[in-house]
Amino acid sequence: LPAEPKIFHGRDLELADILKLFRQGTPRIAILGAGGMGKTSLAQAVVHHEEITTKYHGNRFFVTCDTASSKPELAGLIGAHLGLKPAKDLTRVVLRYLSGGPPSLLILDNLETMWEPVQSRNEIEEFLSLLTDINSLALVITMRGAERPSKVQWTRPFLLPLPPLAQDAARKMFIDMADNKHSPEEVDQVLGLTDNMPLSISLLAHLVDVEGCPKILSRWEIEKTSLISEGYDRRSNLELSISLSLSSPRIASMPQSQDLLALLSMLPDGLSDVELKQTQFPIQDILGCKAALLRTALAYSNDHKHLKVLVPIREYMGRLFAPTDQMIQPLLKHFHELLESYTATAGTRSGTVPIDRITSNYTNIYNILQTSL
Repeated sequence: LPAEPKIFHGRDLELADILKLFRQGTPRIAILGAGGMGKTSLAQAVVHHEEITTKYHGNRFFVTCDTASSKPELAGLIGAHLGLKPAKDLTRVVLRYLSGGPPSLLILDNLETMWEPVQSRNEIEEFLSLLTDINSLALVITMRGAERPSKVQWTRPFLLPLPPLAQDAARKMFIDMADNKHSPEEVDQVLGLTDNMPLSISLLAHLVDVEGCPKILSRWEIEKTSLISEGYDRRSNLELSISLSLSSPRIASMPQSQDLLALLSMLPDGLSDVELKQTQFPIQDILGCKAALLRTALAYSNDHKHLKVLVPIREYMGRLFAPTDQMIQPLLKHFHELLESYTATAGTRSGTVPIDRITSNYTNIYNILQTSL
């Protein structure tokens, strides 16, 4: 088993929800969320929790799926953890072994690696379905995105995709990694660059521990997300983690979803569905593109139903995939018309709607005007 996470903040509610499902029976749980949101850490906390160790003892298996690309390879990885003799395809052997054994917990981490490709998705879902036919087997998967594999009756209530950490939890995580020698104001400034995404917090905190907050804040102005993208895997390289989501077949199936993401990366306030349609972007099936971004957790819908993008992803897109003038012009026109509408109706009852819309787009308007100067 992997080690229990030593720095673990802000996921108490999710952990409690998962443990509650285990108390009710033999659950099938999908831990979802954007890359770098702490899905693996939560799964590690689950497998090491006292209730889980008491219930399953040594029959807890944590399988990292990064290296597998097909059902036989996944079965081989599981078989290796079970201590089975290697073979070309261990699917039946694994199923038979788990069916005849004591109550067990199987965690499949980063399952999206093999589920994403359309050509392997069906066989992976069939295999998951067969695993969940084993009454004594609890199954937990972690996957980037907001979409659960089909052909499995996932235990209700479903877990929501992991959100960014609350500010207090983000501070605790940062201080655990970078010590408590930095001013609270500077710490909050650094955290503002992360949007409280755990991976970004971790990578920046380690740099701050060496160089201090002022130096890192200064470097960020120039280097942006490349500052925390020198590692060699998704857990130590933010840009690699984001690029993995961008290369998802779910994004490839809607090519202009990347154009929409680039536009949203200029808009800290996000956009409502009405604005997405009214702005008349040169994007075919814009709501389909929105769905692709939500499914991959590259974007999210906030409490006001605005489609938004986390700061690290915005910075990455702005540095490497800035939108074209052709994409920006409809935004300029939309905001110009909005401001004209306000001017024409100021002081009247009908003027309240433009004010509300301007208020909800204040930072958007500022950013677009700055870009256009």
